Amino acid sequence: MGLGIASLGLQSCNQNSGKKEEKGVTVDSVQHKKDSLIVVQDSITKVDSLRKDSITKMEANVSYSGAKDTTVLLTDSVSPRYIYLTFDDGPLNGSQYLDSIATAKGIKINAFLIGEHDKMSKKLHGYTERYKNNPLVDCYNHSYWHAHNKYSTFYSNPQTAFEDFELAEQSLGLEHKIVRLPGRNIWYVGDRKKVDLKSGASTAELLHQNGYKIMGWDCEWKINGVTGKPDLSVNQLYTQMKNLLRKGTSYTKNNVVLLTHDNMYQTKKGQKLLSDLIDSLKQHPNYRFEFMRNYPQ
Repeated sequence: MGLGIASLGLQSCNQNSGKKEEKGVTVDSVQHKKDSLIVVQDSITKVDSLRKDSITKMEANVSYSGAKDTTVLLTDSVSPRYIYLTFDDGPLNGSQYLDSIATAKGIKINAFLIGEHDKMSKKLHGYTERYKNNPLVDCYNHSYWHAHNKYSTFYSNPQTAFEDFELAEQSLGLEHKIVRLPGRNIWYVGDRKKVDLKSGASTAELLHQNGYKIMGWDCEWKINGVTGKPDLSVNQLYTQMKNLLRKGTSYTKNNVVLLTHDNMYQTKKGQKLLSDLIDSLKQHPNYRFEFMRNYPQ
């Protein structure tokens, strides 16, 4: 997805990209361009959005499976309510700042990692280790190859896709059987599921049958990794999250999951935006930051 990332073989969630990334990139070649990740791209702000594959026609949403209470709450009095800050595509430049912000603010965050990125350089592997050594950061599975950004092809063979997630789990040494599918906003937790595109449904089913929880998201924040410019102001995003909780319209009532991405926080502007959002959420007396492993079934 990224313009700078492509030459390093890094995968992203850009659903408009059809290129395979180069394999076999050595540590030396990455180190030679060690700052090239900083120049990442406006297109990273499109990562894992609900845009459809360029090679896939729009498909009808699949309804929720299982009972779901959609009662409109319209109140802020319920306590506690849970906020899940999730960051995809790490390790990348920006991951180190997320680690520091979580520590400085004393809040739990969730990192969905790509196996290939971890193997690209000692520096990126070091960011993974920082995450794993921080008790305020949980690490989860976002695949090994990130489908080479060819999502319909990837999900056309559920067994191969399943093995990709297994490879990432082993490579990254992940403790929790929790995944987020590249290019798909799919939920499969307990006996409830929600599928945005049918081409990912069989892979989600196979993962679920093998003990994995599949996590989607309720809202997304896009910040330009170069300029630090957001698509929503802190106040607009805070209001959106608050309304999801007040109205009971998130996937699970009283819980809201925010999707964003590691390399959106390379700039001071991006880091300040995230810090300001966290400060706004912390001021609400009923909000608690939580790990995805504690998301209700």
